[in-house]
Amino acid sequence: MRHPRSDIPFTHRVVQNTLVIDLGAVHRVLSSAPCGGGLTKVRSLLNHQVAMNPLSADPLRPRTPVRKSAWNDPARDLGSLALRLGAKLPCVGLMTAVPMKRLVTVRKRLNGVWVACFCTVGVTNAVKAGEPAYASGAGSRCCPAGTINIILLTNARLSVSAMVGAVQVATEAKTAALHARRVPSRSGHPAATGTGTDAVVVAAPLHGAPIIHYSGTHTMIGSLVGRVVSQAVEQGLNRAQIRDMSVRQGTSEFKGA
Repeated sequence: MRHPRSDIPFTHRVVQNTLVIDLGAVHRVLSSAPCGGGLTKVRSLLNHQVAMNPLSADPLRPRTPVRKSAWNDPARDLGSLALRLGAKLPCVGLMTAVPMKRLVTVRKRLNGVWVACFCTVGVTNAVKAGEPAYASGAGSRCCPAGTINIILLTNARLSVSAMVGAVQVATEAKTAALHARRVPSRSGHPAATGTGTDAVVVAAPLHGAPIIHYSGTHTMIGSLVGRVVSQAVEQGLNRAQIRDMSVRQGTSEFKGA
């Protein structure tokens, strides 16, 4: 299907350890975000870097101790952060311990349709899907040492089912990138599929281009999603200095992730 050239302008900035994306107009968003997660309509997206232990440090001053309850409610606290940073509301917000200096952006276009990916990659919290759960309490709700956050934007108008398909393709591409780098699970099992705190965000306009109902790997939009996520996760692993690795007696060679 041919689509008209209908780029929807968005801007992004990094301020106070936070990526702020102004979508330029209200977008439909599907996400697993702690703030604004689910299916919603928003004007901006955030990815905020917190200290390694988000419950024991001020998110804007990672080395300053604060009360133990800080970031105990990620949705509320990310909403407060959005107000302080002047982000347009409503918004969707993510958290990560990965420094914003390791933010990766990739954008690809085909036949007038583009997909952009903003990604932060950390894998010290890597797991293989199906392993016994070991995280508990607030740490499982926020972000331990490693998280892969993937934010996808497109000028294609996606149905809800197509947005779900985009999440599926993005997850497949992420896992393939981890397998290619032979990233093991934190437990020592080979072939991690992600981390215990990964999040995916898909944002699409409400008007403009003809609606797309399918976004699997056989479709043009699915191919674009797979390509940008694969490249972004690979670059993120490079910035985290993650080399090809194999499991060695239950340990691995994570550096700065």
